Amino acid sequence: MRYHLVTLGCAKNISDSDGIHTLLSRAGHHATDEADNADLLIVNTCAFLQAARDESIDVLGTLGVQKRKEQILVAAGCLPQRIGEAIVDEVPWLDGVIGTQQWPRIVELVDTIQGRRLDDRWRAYIMPADARNHVADSVSRHSNSHSAYLKISDGCSAPCAFCTIPSFKGKQRSKRPSAVLREAQELVQQGVEEIVLVAQDLTAYGHDWGEPIGHGLPALLEMLCSEVDHVAGRLWYRLMYAYPGHANPALIDVMARHKGLILPYLDMPLQHGDRHVLKRMRRPHKMARQAAFFANLRAAIPEVTLRTTFIVGYPGETEAEFQALLDFMSEMRFDKVGIFPYSAEAGTPAAEQGGQLPESLKQERWERAMAHQQAIALAAQERMVGQRLDVLVDGYDADQGVALCRSYREAPDVDGYVLVDGIQAAGDRLRVRVTAAYPYDLEARLLSRYAPLPQASQDQIELLLDPTSPPAIDIATIPIQ
Repeated sequence: MRYHLVTLGCAKNISDSDGIHTLLSRAGHHATDEADNADLLIVNTCAFLQAARDESIDVLGTLGVQKRKEQILVAAGCLPQRIGEAIVDEVPWLDGVIGTQQWPRIVELVDTIQGRRLDDRWRAYIMPADARNHVADSVSRHSNSHSAYLKISDGCSAPCAFCTIPSFKGKQRSKRPSAVLREAQELVQQGVEEIVLVAQDLTAYGHDWGEPIGHGLPALLEMLCSEVDHVAGRLWYRLMYAYPGHANPALIDVMARHKGLILPYLDMPLQHGDRHVLKRMRRPHKMARQAAFFANLRAAIPEVTLRTTFIVGYPGETEAEFQALLDFMSEMRFDKVGIFPYSAEAGTPAAEQGGQLPESLKQERWERAMAHQQAIALAAQERMVGQRLDVLVDGYDADQGVALCRSYREAPDVDGYVLVDGIQAAGDRLRVRVTAAYPYDLEARLLSRYAPLPQASQDQIELLLDPTSPPAIDIATIPIQ
C-alpha cells in the first residue's frame, strides 16, 4: 500500500512521524509525496492553539473532499486526542482515528480498516482513554535526511497557566537511556549528522523515574557523547525546549566539555521578562536566577547561541510589564527569539483570568517586540561577518541561486539560513566564510567541502527495518504519580 503522510505542528510531531514512516515501511508499505498516488492518507495533527486546530481540520477536510472512495483517510496525534470522537463531526470523511501516544499502533489501525468493508457508519479508533496511562516507547529509526529529531520524553508536568499540552499529552514520561542511545546510533548509521533532542521539557528528563530535577539530561548527554559511535567531527547534538526552572550548572558543564559534539546552542522558552507576568503564567519568575544561568553559560561557552520565545498580550499585561519585557530583551540580547501574541485556550486557567486584552493591542505589542528584537538580532549576526563556519546544506533555492545551509547557530525549521552561492547537495557539509549579515540570515562564501560520510547500505537499512529482527522497543514502566 502506498501512503502519504502530512505532518503539522512542532518538532515532536516530526519525530513521531519518523516513527510512523518506519513502522509502515517495516510492514511493507511505501511512501509517496503525492496524495493522489496514495492508498492511505495520514495527517499527524497539532492541537496546541486554536490556529493549529483550524489548520489540522482544514488539511484533513481538503484531503477528505478530494479523496477517492477507495482511499483511506486517518487523523493521528494531538487533535483527535484533544477533542475525541468529535473530530468526526468536523471531518466526516475520516476512516480511522489514532490518538497521541498510540502512533506505534498505526499498522494495527491500517490493518483493521483494510479488513472491514468501509462505509459512512464505521470507523476504526485507537484512542487511549487517558494519555497519562501510556508511557513513551522507542521504535527503530529510519531517516533519509542529514538531520533528525530525537524525542527523549513526551508529555509535560509543568503547571503553565496558558498551556493545554498536559490535558491531552499527560504528565512527562521519559524514554529509557538505552532506547535513546539505540535511536541515536541507528540515525548515525544512516548518515545523520545532526540529532536534535526534543521534548516538551528537555531538562526534566528522567525526573519521572526519580532522577533529581535537572540532572537526568546532563547524564544522558554524557552517554550520548561517549557511547554512540560516530565519525569524529561529523555529529552534532542540538538541544531544544529546555525549561528555565530546571537548567543548572551540570548542563553548562557537559555542554562545555563536549562542545565538539553538543552544539553551543540552547533553546530555552522563557515566555516573558517581567516577574509579575511570569507569576500569573505559573512560570519560573526569579529573574536574577535566569540571568545568572545565562551569564554562566556565556562565560563557559562564549560563542553560545541562545534562543527563546516570549508571549505578549498575556491577560493583565500592563504597558509597564510589556516595557519590562523589552528591557529584559535588551539586557539579555538573545540571538534568536520567537514572539507570539497570547491565545486564550479553553480549559486553561489563563483563559479564565481577568484582564483579557483586545486583539488589536496584542498585535501592536507583537509588532513592537519584533522590531525591538530585530535590531538585537542584527547586531548579533553582524558579529559573525568574517568568521569561518561549518555548515550543513538543507537544500537549494533555485530562484535566488543559493544553497540553504545551517551552522551551529541555526536550528532546523525555526531559525534562518546561511546562504551560499551555487548549487550544493542537501546533506553536504561545507566550510564557509561569512560575508554579510541580516536579522535572520547570513551570506557566506564557500571555502571547502568535507568528504561525504559513508552511508549505510540498503541491506543494512533493511536489516534495521526487518520485522523479523528483534524490535528496538524499550518501554518505561515507572508508574505516573
